[in-house]
Amino acid sequence: MIEYRDIHKAYDTPVLSGVSLKVEPGECLSIVGPSGTGKSVLLKTTNGLLRPDRGEVFIEGEPVFNSGRRTLEKIRRKVGYVFQYAALFDSMTVYENVCQGLPDGDARHRHSPEVLRRVCEALEAVNLEPAHILNVLPAELSGGMRKRVGLARAIVGRPRIVLYDEPVTGLDPVNSAVVSLLITDIQEQMKVTSIVVTHDIEQALGISQRIALLEHGKLRFVGTPEEFKQSQDPVVQAFANRQAATAVALKIMEE
Repeated sequence: MIEYRDIHKAYDTPVLSGVSLKVEPGECLSIVGPSGTGKSVLLKTTNGLLRPDRGEVFIEGEPVFNSGRRTLEKIRRKVGYVFQYAALFDSMTVYENVCQGLPDGDARHRHSPEVLRRVCEALEAVNLEPAHILNVLPAELSGGMRKRVGLARAIVGRPRIVLYDEPVTGLDPVNSAVVSLLITDIQEQMKVTSIVVTHDIEQALGISQRIALLEHGKLRFVGTPEEFKQSQDPVVQAFANRQAATAVALKIMEE
């Protein structure tokens, strides 16, 4: 479904240094790793939000960057994106925000009964009651509800792929668990392929078929949650359990 082929990206220093990775149809893959190691940068190359300095991304065999504008637009219609902190428009109602996830042609008819039906379906899919929140502004919602509205916006266009950038950042444990359950529900009900960038290793272990660990812009590990937990790599162990993480942190402090 998705293939990253030799992806390089640098700003002042290298961020991604030759990442190659395949994601299978219907799979949920979580990308973990230290802060600043390129997780969100890699995610944003998937649908062309960021152009790599070198390399290519393929969606169902079609190149994202070495193709025409029409092909890129077709690819983007296949992809829903859940931004960190939801990234809702403050001046728009919930209904207007969710409509932003529709293809341009549908979004122009946002007052039609069909668009209303689709928006309501998307909200119901993330356990929100449309009748209560359609005309509400984001500032009137809790953090967990804003996250779910952002998720509804990502799926209202009926994508084949959903990308999640730190979906539980800033949430309490209960709302984090709710979002994790919704990611699994959406993957199963909509048969989508999911990529989740997260710092929450418990979330990654719970929702993923595979986990990829990025370190210093390169893939250090790719495997199942069970293989991740059993890995003898000290960096993987540091993410898999707090005791190992403390040992690595003390070593860094001593250096």
